[in-house]
Amino acid sequence: MRLLSWLKKPWIHFLLLGFLLFELQQQLFPQPKPVVGPLAQARVEALQQQWFSTTGRMPTDAQMAGLVEAELDRDMLFQRALAFELHLYDTVIYQRLLRNMHFLQMAEGKSDEELYEQALEMRLHLGDEVVKRRLIQIMEQLLLAGNPPAAITEADLVAEFEIRRDELRLQPRYTIAHIYFSRDREGDIPDVVATITADELDPRQARELSSPFLPGYEFAKLSPDQLARHFGAAFVKNLEEAGPVAGSWLGPIRSTYGMHYVWVEAAAPARDATLDEVRRQLVRDLESRARSTALQNAIVALRAQYEVRS
Repeated sequence: MRLLSWLKKPWIHFLLLGFLLFELQQQLFPQPKPVVGPLAQARVEALQQQWFSTTGRMPTDAQMAGLVEAELDRDMLFQRALAFELHLYDTVIYQRLLRNMHFLQMAEGKSDEELYEQALEMRLHLGDEVVKRRLIQIMEQLLLAGNPPAAITEADLVAEFEIRRDELRLQPRYTIAHIYFSRDREGDIPDVVATITADELDPRQARELSSPFLPGYEFAKLSPDQLARHFGAAFVKNLEEAGPVAGSWLGPIRSTYGMHYVWVEAAAPARDATLDEVRRQLVRDLESRARSTALQNAIVALRAQYEVRS
């Protein structure tokens, strides 16, 4: 009974009627959405050129559509950041605008605050790509704070490990030392090898018989790819074909630079990695993927609040 008598009060009727009228107005006359796009033709052509410079070929229609969509998303995030006035609270943008004012030679006799205010009045923040990138970065962080990525579980790690087992397979690892013979000394190889064998020289003692080799003489636990950076791919191919055995001399082996007599300290064959060995890499990759997914979902949700014209 109390509720019924309360509902009969005139001011309650006015409130309910006002609320209904407001909702009806929102349905019949919604506020227009902010507009993003379309991109100017010059920006579309710039996206094409960037793709061509990176890949050596022009983008397909589908690839071009993806590039345009990503660029429109950047514009949307930039517009959102400006609406929140985030540019007024960031020290990086503050310093950037001051630097621009000094570059324009408009700093004489003015304090930093005066320069900053003038830069805002001149709307320099709207046309500066560094400022735009900074504001987009801040907006992405805000979106992720409101839409955090899913936490990585042990089950996620195990599943990812199984999917990528072949990709994560560990390369062979070699620990070697060598004696280098420049091309003009290749005729000395038989005598040097004979001396090393007869005197049972270890690699450090034998180094006295080597030509200078700038990358060095000892290399520990290197993969074939890492060895190739020092000796060239031909050396690695010849080394592996020779069948390196730990605790023995091998060669001479030819490289890009000349000939090498190689001491094999250790040779670990290729093998499957264990989960613990690649755990950090998997966590890093999964977290990056989860972050990208969460951010993309947040951007898609934000698009609903804009009229995006492509």
